[in-house]
Amino acid sequence: MEKIWLKSYPPGVPADIDPDQYRSLVHLLEEAFQKYADRNAYVCMDKFLTYAELDTYSRQLGAWLQSRGLKKGARVALMMPNVLQYPVAIAAVLRAGYTVVNVNPLYTPRELEHQLNDSGSEAIIVLENFAHTVEQVLSKTAVKHIIVASMGEMLGGLKGMIVNFVVRNVKKMVPAYSLPNAMRFKQALALGSRMKLTPVELSINDAAFLQYTGGT
Repeated sequence: MEKIWLKSYPPGVPADIDPDQYRSLVHLLEEAFQKYADRNAYVCMDKFLTYAELDTYSRQLGAWLQSRGLKKGARVALMMPNVLQYPVAIAAVLRAGYTVVNVNPLYTPRELEHQLNDSGSEAIIVLENFAHTVEQVLSKTAVKHIIVASMGEMLGGLKGMIVNFVVRNVKKMVPAYSLPNAMRFKQALALGSRMKLTPVELSINDAAFLQYTGGT
């Protein structure tokens, strides 16, 4: 079969890759953190996140997750749209030796309950806009550790405060919820900054993601 898509590859992009050049996704990530430290990795609402910052934040969050006593391979659910906390959380979960379970933020309580139980998720990181859904099913799952993020907290300073105010008070996008034992995302980073991330030996045979279909 003629690989006509190769004609669209920009210069420098190889037609084939060697999947065995990396021991794991963590190996690939950490090489990128070192190699491209000063470059921008992500942008959201005009706020850029460099590879070095991604390295630091994911190390901090990963250390906090490890402090919860989760064992290697534990499932950690991520219930967020495309905000800066999302790539930080993915890198943190993988570096801590756990498995990412991506959750559709628009799930109904019934759908969320099923996925959390089917995956065996023990922790969840959720944007506060969807925390009310987690509250409704929490007691019916094995989830013991909850991190709640806000839309503006990674945007910094005044901008972040304004975004959170508008999202919460003007657009009313955060339904009331009660998760007394939940940890705020920035608080988890702060606590993790005083902890040490313990490297976990991973191989290509370890599960990185449990990716559920969206039905398409």
